[in-house]
Amino acid sequence: MSDFKLHDKESAPESSKKLLDASEKAFGMVPNLHAVMAEAPGILEAYQQEHELFVNSSFNENELTVVWQTINIYHSCHYCVPAHTAIAKQMGADDSITEQLKKGASLSDSKLQALRLFTEAMLEKRGQVSETDLKDFFDAGYGNRQVLEVILGISQKTMSNYTNAVADTPIDKPFKKFA
Repeated sequence: MSDFKLHDKESAPESSKKLLDASEKAFGMVPNLHAVMAEAPGILEAYQQEHELFVNSSFNENELTVVWQTINIYHSCHYCVPAHTAIAKQMGADDSITEQLKKGASLSDSKLQALRLFTEAMLEKRGQVSETDLKDFFDAGYGNRQVLEVILGISQKTMSNYTNAVADTPIDKPFKKFA
């Protein structure tokens, strides 16, 4: 397959070094995803910014987890599913969400299930969702802001899911127990 380097602060391009410092500060380590992305500083910077923007969206920790994991599972991301399981635990999200999503089961919370179904519809239909998709999402209590924030989450996770697919990013030791 491909031969992507896991950069550290020594080997990374100069403009990625400060970004890797930020990763280390945020996670207590440089996640392998970030080490791969460091090859192209623009994608690492964009990913970090989108992550921060999405974390600070109107979604709570359970909703963030639903959007992230729905996308990760849809894209079969071997790296992001366990990584976001660890992140969900760290944020205090309900553990059952990821388990239900991984099993393909409906979520027990109807509002979270509507968020999942809308996120899946956005992915499957590449944004060309139907009026029924939107109505069901709005009927669950979401609005236009959340439609746009789902798009933000898809943008963020597409960068990481595709990077992990082409680079076959190794799962970091702290995330392996969630694989």
